[in-house]
Amino acid sequence: METPGSQTSLHRANLERVVRAVRMAGSLTQAEIARSTGLSAATVSNIVRELKDGGTVEVTPTSAGGRRARSVSLSGDAGVVIGVDFGHTHLRVAVGNLAHQVLAEESEPLDVDASAAQGFDRAEQLVKRLIEATGISQDKVIGVGLGVPGPIDVESGRLGSTAILPGWQGINPSEELSGRLGVPVYVDNDANLGALGELVWGAGRGVRDLAYIKVASGVGAGLVIDGRVYRGPGGTAGEIGHITLDESGPVCRCGNRGCLETFTAARYVLPLLMPSHGPDLTMERVVQLAREGDPGCRRVIADVGRHIGSGVAHLCNLLNPSRVVLGGDLADSGELVLGPIRDSVSRYAIPSAARHLSVLPGALGGRAEVLGALALVLSEMGDSTLLQTGSDTAQAVNSLGTDQRSAPAFT
Repeated sequence: METPGSQTSLHRANLERVVRAVRMAGSLTQAEIARSTGLSAATVSNIVRELKDGGTVEVTPTSAGGRRARSVSLSGDAGVVIGVDFGHTHLRVAVGNLAHQVLAEESEPLDVDASAAQGFDRAEQLVKRLIEATGISQDKVIGVGLGVPGPIDVESGRLGSTAILPGWQGINPSEELSGRLGVPVYVDNDANLGALGELVWGAGRGVRDLAYIKVASGVGAGLVIDGRVYRGPGGTAGEIGHITLDESGPVCRCGNRGCLETFTAARYVLPLLMPSHGPDLTMERVVQLAREGDPGCRRVIADVGRHIGSGVAHLCNLLNPSRVVLGGDLADSGELVLGPIRDSVSRYAIPSAARHLSVLPGALGGRAEVLGALALVLSEMGDSTLLQTGSDTAQAVNSLGTDQRSAPAFT
């Protein structure tokens, strides 16, 4: 048995620190490992040699600052993680390895609202097709990150609001997909996964406090406080779409009137333009027309931006984030929407909070949520066996960390 404070337990802890740093970064030089873990260069060199001999990591020659170096990444045999993102109109799946490389990715249209069973059937088929396409054995799958367009109840694991996905009433998404695939499934709402994706590999890198705002058929925010996604005790933190803007406004699906969502979500915004632009209009098309100079689309996007800015001002006054990242189709409109957001923040937020805030478009586009799902597996998996290499050192990878500031992008 390992005694706390003994040389054996200290060695195990150092192994875990090195593997954690490599896992969350994808690959690091030994000098970078020493800086990120605080271990000496000699200790890192010895640990890397031990992990390499045990088959846990691979070491390849590289260069850093014009000098020769050695890049350390987890072994290609270590396993793969899968990200599944359910949007209201799409299903996206990605397969990635522990070196942060996307091995396969595919998206297809899907009416997720219609039926949970149909959605999970399609997800299961797509996951298995991508695994087969990569030539990876099913037993190499470590876990699955799953994103759904609604809040997850922390205690029950079910969607917190059946008004969002009525066809999913009574469904536990994690249990449903885990039963089909036979691996652990970690589930979160799409806004939180978007926040995690942008935090680790996108516009939120290097920031400890941010809000990721996703505007689609609904409006949600993923909140990051001190480098971690904040979900709240019930899992519903970040429901910015239900901030009241006008008590006499339209009735929201939540039962209240004049919620932010009723002024910004696609289901409320598109009907404003359909009489003049046709019934088949989408937010993607609205953004395209606005960028081309269409006055009606530009006006609607500016109005949406001002409303979003009012909600962001509330977040600034309460949480004082240093960055807001806008996701969804609206982000592609650039300053057409970002400018009005900043104007509203300047008007309604406390000056000291507004002064320290930057508002940026997401860097990952429509991939933010599925990459966040891959990151969710890396950051949430606990002590289940990850590698079966026969080496004690391989067990070090069972301890996952959440220091994501230095991680590069999935490619």
